[in-house]
Amino acid sequence: MTGLDHLDVDWLLARPAQDAPVNGARLGLQDGRIARIDATAPTGNGLIALPGLCNAHDHARAVRATALGGFDRPLESWLFYLGVIPGVDAYVAAASSLARSALRGAGRVMVHYTRQQGLVSPLEEAKQVARAARDVGAHVGFAVALRDRNNIAYADDAAVLASLPPALRDALAPRFGKPPASPAEQLALADAIAAECHGPGFNVQYGPTGVQWCSDALLRAIAQASADTGRQVHMHLLETRYQREWADGEFPQGIVTYLRDIGLLSPRLTLAHCTWARPEELALIAEAGARISVNTGSNLGIRSGIAPVQHMLAAGCRVAMGLDGLALDEDDDALRELRLLHHLHKGWGYDTKLSHADAWRIASEQGRYAVSGIETDAALLAGARADLLVLDGHALMEDHLFDDVAVMDYVLARATAAHIRQVFVEGRLLVQDGRVLGVDYPALMQALMGSLRAALKRDDSWRATVRALDGALAQRYLQAGGSACC
Repeated sequence: MTGLDHLDVDWLLARPAQDAPVNGARLGLQDGRIARIDATAPTGNGLIALPGLCNAHDHARAVRATALGGFDRPLESWLFYLGVIPGVDAYVAAASSLARSALRGAGRVMVHYTRQQGLVSPLEEAKQVARAARDVGAHVGFAVALRDRNNIAYADDAAVLASLPPALRDALAPRFGKPPASPAEQLALADAIAAECHGPGFNVQYGPTGVQWCSDALLRAIAQASADTGRQVHMHLLETRYQREWADGEFPQGIVTYLRDIGLLSPRLTLAHCTWARPEELALIAEAGARISVNTGSNLGIRSGIAPVQHMLAAGCRVAMGLDGLALDEDDDALRELRLLHHLHKGWGYDTKLSHADAWRIASEQGRYAVSGIETDAALLAGARADLLVLDGHALMEDHLFDDVAVMDYVLARATAAHIRQVFVEGRLLVQDGRVLGVDYPALMQALMGSLRAALKRDDSWRATVRALDGALAQRYLQAGGSACC
């Protein structure tokens, strides 16, 4: 395990934008925690220490969407582009994704594992992901994907297939015509993965993909299992306007009311997106103590909308930041994602709706529970977990003129992954000066791309089917006036 026993910094931002920074500090590190903090004279190294960032919603995808031909497509067709490449070694895929996340500032990552590589059993694949997390040093929340309906659109698969042109129907039927595993079988698999993989740094959770993709029987079974075991649940909710329209038709009493009534809405639940949630739904989420992971860059990239973050905070919701594998530049830069979230939701003119401190808590503190089940805040204090993000202040503030300009202003205004010097998670040093210490990231990417290119040379036929389906889905949604429920 790679670690240090102390860290000297010129600026310590223990609670960014909330407490005054400490000019000159030595942090003693021991057993994964900050053993002590001593005030010192600044050494001139220019280092800024802040609490570590969390990515509260992601999928650890092997390849980013634009490389698959999915740029600027709505979620409803974009999802199918993720399947245009064959399965690859699960360890290589997960390790490369988690290494990229660490390089770009997020040492804790929530992985909703919605797309298996499929080369080994699901249990063995989960073990490979867990091994990748250990090698990178990332702490991972691993939500086992659970679903049993509506694989093509927000309607019964047989009905959707029957509405498609015969050639397209024939191409899709082999993939989507098989009956799903029962709720009991799916939960048994999730529990088996938890029995083998759950432990320090790898928090196995139930991962229903979304209400529109899970039957009532499956969701009720998950709610009961979570209550019985205490296991957390991670699920998409109301990501797009088409999902909003489907939910309004299926649940006249309200989709969040439904989740409450079946026992799924609890402090153990994290809801990804909630882009189209209404104020009364946010109030229910807040009352239940559930969390919301907003994914600002992803929502913009795949045309899902802008989440009502101001209303979430006003309702008292616990809000975290996710990258969803689709940050603004598809680069997994957690600092740039934080800036996008802050600028988009801070308010207009003098009416501040999202403070600098709020923005940092969203990006750091609230995600710790979503990923790792940690309830305590992320402040850098003696006795706290040593989750640290260390930035190059000299590069960040090269035009520094006035000592009374807050260091946090520079961080929010311009920090990117290029300014990261070190990333620690519970005292382990994951990243040093642009290099992941636990794995060889360039070699992983070379192996990943080599295997993908070799496989695509043998078979690239599915891409044509996906493009045809994209066109059919666009026509379906547009002709239905937005709703593709029936």
